[in-house]
Amino acid sequence: MTPACIGPEAEPKLDWLDLIRALEAGHGLPRAEVADTFLYRGDDTLLTRSAWIDGLGVLVKAATIVPGNAAAGKPTIGGGVSLFRDDDGSLDAVLDFHLVTKWKTAGDSLLAASKLMPRDTREILIVGAGTVARSLRSAYGALVPNARFRVYNRTARKAEALAADWPDTEAVTDLPAAVNAADIVTCATMSTDPVLRGEWLRPGQHIDLIGAYRPDMREVDDTALKRARIFVDSRETTVGHIGELKDPIARGVISRDDVLADYYDLASGRFARTSDDEITLFKNGGGAHLDLMTAAWIRGRSGD
Repeated sequence: MTPACIGPEAEPKLDWLDLIRALEAGHGLPRAEVADTFLYRGDDTLLTRSAWIDGLGVLVKAATIVPGNAAAGKPTIGGGVSLFRDDDGSLDAVLDFHLVTKWKTAGDSLLAASKLMPRDTREILIVGAGTVARSLRSAYGALVPNARFRVYNRTARKAEALAADWPDTEAVTDLPAAVNAADIVTCATMSTDPVLRGEWLRPGQHIDLIGAYRPDMREVDDTALKRARIFVDSRETTVGHIGELKDPIARGVISRDDVLADYYDLASGRFARTSDDEITLFKNGGGAHLDLMTAAWIRGRSGD
C-alpha cells in the first residue's frame, strides 16, 4: 500500500479538544519506548526523536533548529515525520512536520491545563509571539472560549501583530503586572535565561512552560520552581535533559521527587490540581511519544 502523504490540507478536520482526549487515551496504552539524539553546531540543533507504542505504531521525527535563519527571513525550524504501522513496521504515512509539531506542542500543554488550571480561568497571558504562540492562542481559545487573552513579547510590535489577529486579545508591555494578573501564563520563548520570576506569581495560577528544550535553556527562575507544584508530560524526556529541571536539580534547588506526576499518572489521579490556592507548573517537553500519538490521531482524522 502506498503511504499516505498528509499536509496542511488536513487541518480543517482537526479539533483541539478531540486531540487532548486522544493524548490522554494514548497514555492508557503500554508505556512508550522513546529515544532522543541531539547534535549541536553552535546555536544550531539537530534533534531526532523516535517512539514506539505497542498497539499504536512507530514514529521517527527529525527537527533542525537554526535560530540564525530568522535574520535571513527563513524558517528557524524544519524537519520531517514518518509514521510506521504497528503490525508489520511498514511506512504508513509521511506527515507535514509543521502540522504535527503545531498540534502536538499546543495539545501537550492543553491537556495539562485541562487538569491543572484554576476552575474559574478568565485571563490567559501568552509570553512570546512566534509560531507556537499563535498555536497556543488557538488551542487555549478552544479550551477556555470566554477567556481574555494578553500577549507579551520583547519586541512589542510582534505582540501587537498577534493580538490584532484575534478577538479578545491585547498586547501588553508590563510583563510583571501581566503575569500577576493572569490565571494561566503560557510561555513559549527561545530564552536561555529566566523570563518569568517567582516573585511575580500569585496563589492559584497555572504556569505552562514550552520554550526550553536544551540543557542550557530556562524560562522560569528558581523561586518559581520552589513556589509551585511541578508536573511534566514525561519524566523520561524532561528531568535529565531540559535545563528548566536538570539545572536546578543538579544544584539542589529542587529534587527529582518535586516532579509530582507525568501523563502516565493520569489514570491514578495524581496529575491534578488539589487546591484553589496552589501554583501549578507544567513543563512541556514534547517527547516523541506525543508526536506519535498526535501523528496517529491526525492520520485517523485525515481519512486518507
